[in-house]
Amino acid sequence: MDAKIGVLALQGNVSEHIDAFLLALERMGHGPSSEVFEVRSPADLADCNALALPGGESTTISRLIDKNGLYEPIRSFKGGIFATCAGMVLMATRVDDIRIHPLGLIDMAVDRNAFGRQKESFEMDLAVDGLHGGPFHAVFIRAPVVTSAGPDVNVLARIDQGIVAVEQGKHIALSFHPELSDDTRLHEQFLKNLGITRRS
Repeated sequence: MDAKIGVLALQGNVSEHIDAFLLALERMGHGPSSEVFEVRSPADLADCNALALPGGESTTISRLIDKNGLYEPIRSFKGGIFATCAGMVLMATRVDDIRIHPLGLIDMAVDRNAFGRQKESFEMDLAVDGLHGGPFHAVFIRAPVVTSAGPDVNVLARIDQGIVAVEQGKHIALSFHPELSDDTRLHEQFLKNLGITRRS
């Protein structure tokens, strides 16, 4: 199965996600038949079998999703969604900010800015359930945390402040930024779960 990965390109660290998925596909042996491209409209989304929701300003991204007519197309998207930081906030069913129109795709409540301002950003080696090869070096930047998760949500990682990685069905949401590392294990695992397998 070829990968057609869209990265929501309304605001946030879009290019980093594109580069990370291209590196993951290269390491999985995929050639030019697999693509990573920007998504700005419902027509762009129709070409995808996976979508990344990047970090950025969650209130701004939420407003632009609505403005660009993408709310229902993302809600009904049949592929998998890889959401980081602000993307995790958008995937929730409940968010502690009335300015955000959550997509409700993962049964969880999220505290949008659990760690405070930019200066509270930090890095740590994080144990992620099911991830082979040791801990993942996670970069947290004004990160959210999951304060509660429903029974169908698989919790992948937690720290003292709360849950920081979850998956439900085809979707994964992370409060940190794996796209800021050259460690593509989480990207590769996400793609494998969608049936996009390693090629020799």
